Amino acid sequence: MPVFTFSGKDAAGQKISGERTSPNKQTLAAQLRRERITPGSIREKGKEFSLPTFGSGKVKTKEIAIFFRQFSVMIDAGLPLVQCLEILAANQENPTFQKTLTGVRTTVEGGSTLANAMRQFPNVFDDLSTNMIEAGETGGILDIILQRLATYVEKAVKLRAAVKSALIYPVAVVSIAVLIVGALLKWVVPIFANLFAGLGVALPLPTRVVMGLSALVGHFWWFFILGAVALVFGLKQIRKHPQGQYAFDAVLLKTPVLGLLLRKIAVARFTRTLGTLITSGVPILEGLAITARTSGNAVLQEALMRVRKAIEEGRTIVDPLKESGVFPNMVTQMIGVGEATGAMDSMLQKIADFYEDEVDAATKDLLAMLEPLIIGMLGLTIGGIVISLYMPLFAMIAKLAG
Repeated sequence: MPVFTFSGKDAAGQKISGERTSPNKQTLAAQLRRERITPGSIREKGKEFSLPTFGSGKVKTKEIAIFFRQFSVMIDAGLPLVQCLEILAANQENPTFQKTLTGVRTTVEGGSTLANAMRQFPNVFDDLSTNMIEAGETGGILDIILQRLATYVEKAVKLRAAVKSALIYPVAVVSIAVLIVGALLKWVVPIFANLFAGLGVALPLPTRVVMGLSALVGHFWWFFILGAVALVFGLKQIRKHPQGQYAFDAVLLKTPVLGLLLRKIAVARFTRTLGTLITSGVPILEGLAITARTSGNAVLQEALMRVRKAIEEGRTIVDPLKESGVFPNMVTQMIGVGEATGAMDSMLQKIADFYEDEVDAATKDLLAMLEPLIIGMLGLTIGGIVISLYMPLFAMIAKLAG
């Protein structure tokens, strides 16, 4: 008789796992339910399905949004759950996503719920998705929940694209400027240095400064490369630790201009996530915990966990939101109105719509401000180097003309 490994939750909601012998997965699932254990994953030992960990591709957020949209249409049309997963897996071009959906279908066939089957793949389906799907399965509105999930993920993709569009241009221009200045100091300036040394002319201060920078870059160019790599590596290591992540995010939120944009992005993400969860029937305490984990900002995460603790103690949501100092007054006031009128879910969605529009406007304003500033700095830097190199030549020409 085959041996199966299983995981699930007992009547108290505690996670439980182990091994059992059983003729098949269906029999084991029925046996676990009789023992008041909700089965999650059931796999035959030695034939476990797992994703490759090395060299495996990633599943894009846009692919997940399309999957949820197609899934909702199929469920609404009345197709069986397993057949929907089979069709969607067969039509996936991403092999990693295809294997994920195949694994979900296999687990569902073994008697697991869709939410528990998806929880096996946390890199693809996060807590927000699985909890909403669990609420949809419990309430019998899986098709509606999938539509809401698709809308949520699509808006998240749009918000992320707006942020990227604001960062790509200045990063690209600054990177090109650094390369150009480095090339000038490494290869062009030494030619003029040799020329001036042969002529024996007295060099003005700007020219001497540029010559010194050129000599520094020429001898220690490797140090600048190592420094850049060390800086990137150091920031990644800092962000791996909770205290470092919190300090890094706190500094970013206090940064002029950029901090205001990041705060608007955080508020838009928070209100959209919490509003979607509450609308889907997820309890507010669990919704706040999920929203905190998926916020992407350590400062916001800590503030939301404090809000959750305050609600557990019997307080309203508005006061702890104000005390956190993270959320603007308009947001806390609108949430307070929503809580008082019993329409917090719709109020959160309206706040999210407003702040997503604010993010779009802020990114356009940021680009409009950065473009002339970066071009001006680039012109001053390269123009200053060129002028400093020609200053001795101008002096020589004036002396010869005299």
